[in-house]
Amino acid sequence: MFTGIVTDVGEVIAVRARAQGLLHRIKIACSYDRASIVDGASIACSGVCMTVVGAGEEDGRTWFAVDAAAETLAITNVGQWHHGTRINLERPLRLMDELGGHVVAGHVDGLVDLIGRDDLPDMARLGFRAPPELSRFIAAKGSVALDGISLTVNEVEGDKFSVLIIPHTLQVTTLGDRRVGDRLHLEVDLMARYAARLMEVR
Repeated sequence: MFTGIVTDVGEVIAVRARAQGLLHRIKIACSYDRASIVDGASIACSGVCMTVVGAGEEDGRTWFAVDAAAETLAITNVGQWHHGTRINLERPLRLMDELGGHVVAGHVDGLVDLIGRDDLPDMARLGFRAPPELSRFIAAKGSVALDGISLTVNEVEGDKFSVLIIPHTLQVTTLGDRRVGDRLHLEVDLMARYAARLMEVR
């Protein structure tokens, strides 16, 4: 379980396709303490909860490796990661940690398209288009996780929605690099999903 508060921006340093392309071994450099990363640990990588399968140090940097299986490759853009790709990282929530964002499972629901970006004096407004099957879970003032970042929805119109990003978030995540046409991972709010399911059952 995560909170959507990014704690590091990692860099992909190697990608190796395995099992006829249905499995990718990805090596990611980060600033986490090597001693704190153990095999089997979970790390959210741009919103995708992934399991550590190896770790070490190289050129003075910590690295860890994860495997992306067919399901992950099918519903995310992990298959497009390459050497140099920057990704948002978050370690799992621990008991007594501050819940600064919202409850995030690390299970990506799909991809959203960045369709507009306005860089304002003190923030940026980003506009997205969500798949129809997911847009019903997005509400103004509600929460979404985009590439693993907990964000509050500003406005919603049909399958389009916008978020306002403060300078700090632009600096410490990959959102500052995002441009119109990019696709980001979307995880809808768990509470919205459960509320919709309860209404369907009724």
